[in-house]
Amino acid sequence: MKINDVVFGELEYNYGWVKYTTIEFCGKEAEIALMVKGEEDGKFDEEQYSAYTSLVQNWERLQQGFLQAIVDSYKLERQELGYDIEVNENYPQIETTNQLLEMITLVGIVVPYGDINEDRDIGITFDCTWDTENGLGLRLLNEKVAEVGYQDVAI
Repeated sequence: MKINDVVFGELEYNYGWVKYTTIEFCGKEAEIALMVKGEEDGKFDEEQYSAYTSLVQNWERLQQGFLQAIVDSYKLERQELGYDIEVNENYPQIETTNQLLEMITLVGIVVPYGDINEDRDIGITFDCTWDTENGLGLRLLNEKVAEVGYQDVAI
């Protein structure tokens, strides 16, 4: 089943609404899945529209913040795993966001149900070279990174 939503565009229902699209991320085009939580009736919460619209309007400005949050989280995880002392080829040292960009791929934007959080809630998912199984996820609340972790934090 497909719908053409005024804000999200053409979506297809597959245990949730999804659209495959291309967006720009840090100067490169990324093929992503836009996943919008919702029932088969295709009705979405006002909060979902608000969160997504705000993300789109601020997308350019937000990207460097995503990268810095990921670098900080990566450094912490690397230290907790002891790879700051013992070399692990899957966890090389990263100092810059440009180095990070070589290791991550934007794969999705998730718009959760609007009634779960009072804030504008969005998930961003990435594939990453250091954890191919779990990937990487960001949870944004009011366009600020609230959590960095596995992809499931974004879903």
